[in-house]
Amino acid sequence: MNEYRTLAGQLIMIRLFGTELDPETAAFIRANKIRGACLFRQNMVDAAQLTRFNAGLRDAMGENALIALDQEGGAVVRSLWVPPPPSAMALGAADDTILAKEVGAAVARAVKSMGFNWNFAPVLDLNNNPRNPVIAERSFGADPERAAALAMAWMDGSDAEGVACCVKHFPGHGDTHVDSHRDLPTVDKDLAELERFEFAPFRAAAPHAPAVMTAHIVYPALDPHNPATMSRAILTDLLRVKMGYEGVIITDGMDMHAIAHRYGAGEAAVNALVAGADMVMAIGSRETQEATLEAIAAAIEDGTLPMASVQRRLARLDKLAQAHPAGSVPYATEAEDRALMARAWRRALTARGKPQRPAPGGKVRLVARQDVVSDGVSEAGVPAANIAASLGKLYDVELVTFADPEAFDWNTLPQDGRFTMLASTSRRRYGPHARDNWRPDLHIALWNPYQALDFGAPALMTYGFAPPALEAVNAWLAGEIDAEGVCPVPGFE
Repeated sequence: MNEYRTLAGQLIMIRLFGTELDPETAAFIRANKIRGACLFRQNMVDAAQLTRFNAGLRDAMGENALIALDQEGGAVVRSLWVPPPPSAMALGAADDTILAKEVGAAVARAVKSMGFNWNFAPVLDLNNNPRNPVIAERSFGADPERAAALAMAWMDGSDAEGVACCVKHFPGHGDTHVDSHRDLPTVDKDLAELERFEFAPFRAAAPHAPAVMTAHIVYPALDPHNPATMSRAILTDLLRVKMGYEGVIITDGMDMHAIAHRYGAGEAAVNALVAGADMVMAIGSRETQEATLEAIAAAIEDGTLPMASVQRRLARLDKLAQAHPAGSVPYATEAEDRALMARAWRRALTARGKPQRPAPGGKVRLVARQDVVSDGVSEAGVPAANIAASLGKLYDVELVTFADPEAFDWNTLPQDGRFTMLASTSRRRYGPHARDNWRPDLHIALWNPYQALDFGAPALMTYGFAPPALEAVNAWLAGEIDAEGVCPVPGFE
């Protein structure tokens, strides 16, 4: 069984715990020949620590190591100290493939400097569902052709800097109102509509993308019984055969509730590999990782996963790693990349409903959620006090915070002539209580642009809350720039 376990080990990607590679984990990696790891915010302190951590992983995993993270941009970033990239929808609002390529290259330079060689980005989901709880500004937009062009430009920039991309979430997570981290969504469209819309950007990317990540979503028109991650009709018949895809297929995290609440870890992993995946993201506990290894090893031994198909998977993974070798390189362009990101955030800034600027030095009342904690996918939102401090450079700011917009008494806000700004700092849409009982003078949508539809108020949309987004808002308020972005999803005309 040891021979089969070490084959299984090369087909899984694990999550790590802590900020250093402890001897027990290093031994586990070596013993099972695990070559894939995905790092999250909890694993990161600063550049020196992360570079050291990844060097240890590269040593334990060997020359074909695949060390990954989600550094998409916007709210989904893991390394917070590098130049903060705009979200995909921010680049969609700027609608400039040259800028998208430059941003993709800059993201790659930053993560490569810390030893990563695989970035789970860009998102190819087309967000045409205003109630989507997990994609929203992570999408380049709703137009298949334009979104694909921007995503491929971003990917070209990354590849040129030696970091492999992974387009996601195949065959499309944009038109859902359920987060697959929490439950199993369904996209119940007919095949013609899926072909025209959801599949289109993946079809365009298929000849170019080094890797594709699966979606934990059921598409009844293709397979009424299995989520895409476990569907041979989707991963093999559609992606491999019909779209001719030859790169790596990796699952999304198998700890997500859409999968983990319905299948055992080992069963799910084998199902995904049988369906056509090359690598299973076993990012649960060590117990889960052990169960995954055992199940895959048994499936190889009894022929459920034929040895010839295992070797094809290993060859694809080797090719990916050899084309994008792990190992840190000096980050010589950080200052230039920081300026580039700031310029991209400014290009994205979008106005809705002819917003007016308060008088310089005027009295402003800022209303915002007190804090927004991480949901496990996105990083924590910007604290209200940070927004107040930023606006305080221009105005006399009074800050009013709420914990829950549906419980807050909006009528307690004084009618005293102060210019009122609502700063939206979460992805969650507003409910009827907030929408029906108040209207700000200016709505600054710092995360999910669809929130700008929740109030009949003029709005500025940034598609993210990183410091350069706040700086772009201030530049607009000061009259230094115009908001020239165009929101790339329906409903904002």
